[in-house]
Amino acid sequence: MTASFTTPEGLRTVLIRLHERDSRGYWGWRQDPEAERLMAYTIRKYGSLARTHHCEPEDSAYAAFEAMRTRAVRCADDPWAVITRAVQVSLIAEERAAGLLCSNAKARRAEVMQHHDARRFGEDETGYLELLAQSRAPSPASPAPVAPPAKPGEARPTTTSEALNLVISMFVALGWPPNSATCTLDYISTRLMETGDRHVAHAYLRRDQVGRAALDLDRTSWATVLRIVLGNPDRATGGTRAGLGVLAMLVCDWSVFDLLADDGLVVEIRDAAPRVARRIDV
Repeated sequence: MTASFTTPEGLRTVLIRLHERDSRGYWGWRQDPEAERLMAYTIRKYGSLARTHHCEPEDSAYAAFEAMRTRAVRCADDPWAVITRAVQVSLIAEERAAGLLCSNAKARRAEVMQHHDARRFGEDETGYLELLAQSRAPSPASPAPVAPPAKPGEARPTTTSEALNLVISMFVALGWPPNSATCTLDYISTRLMETGDRHVAHAYLRRDQVGRAALDLDRTSWATVLRIVLGNPDRATGGTRAGLGVLAMLVCDWSVFDLLADDGLVVEIRDAAPRVARRIDV
C-alpha cells in the first residue's frame, strides 16, 4: 500500500498534522510512526542525488527535514518540489564546503562558491609558476601562428628551478651570503608551491615570525624580500612588474640583466641582506 505522503496533498496533510502536534508539545516528529516512515522514504528518494554530490543519503534527509518544518513547504502548491530544491541547494553547499574546507553556511555565499577547491601540498604536480608560464600561451579560440623550429643556440624558456637558481644567484651577487640566500628563497618557494597562489603565500609568510627569525631577517627586510620575490600584494599592481615579483618575471622570460638594470631593485635586495651579512660588510 502506497503511503499517503508520497503525493503533494498527502505530504501537506502529514506536515500540517506534525506541526500541530509539535506546537502542542507532543513531540510529533519523534513519536509519530508516520514521521519515521516519511524520513526513510526521503532517504530513498534523494539517495541518488546525494551520491551525485558526494554526500551520504542521510545528508539529504536532514536537509529535507529542515525544509519540511517550514511554513513555506506546508503552503506550497507542490511541497515535494520545494523540498527537492531545498535538498539540492543544501547538497551543493555541502559538496562545496568539503572542497573549500569551510562551513556549509560560508560555502553558500556567492563570493565563496566561485573559488576553486583547496589544493593540498603534493596533490597537484603542476605548481603555480608552471601554471603562470602556461597561461602565457594563446587561447584555443585565437591560436597563434606556428613558430619555426628552434635554431641551434636559440634561447629556450626558463624552467621553475632555473628561475629560482637565478634569483638566488642575483641575491648572492648583491651581497647576500650563499646559505642565507638559498634558505630564504627555498623557504618562500616552498610556501608558494603549498598554497598555489602568490597573494595567499605572501599573506601567510608575512605573519610567519618563526620562519623570519630562523632566517635572521628583521621585519623590514622580510617584508622587502617577500615583495621583491612574490610581488606587491596590492591587487591594483597585479599586472605590473612590481606586482609580479622577480620569480614570476624570470619564468616569463625576463632576463637577470633586465632586473639588475633597475637601480631601486638592486638597492632593496642589497639592503635587505641578513644582519650578520651587513655587519661583516661594514
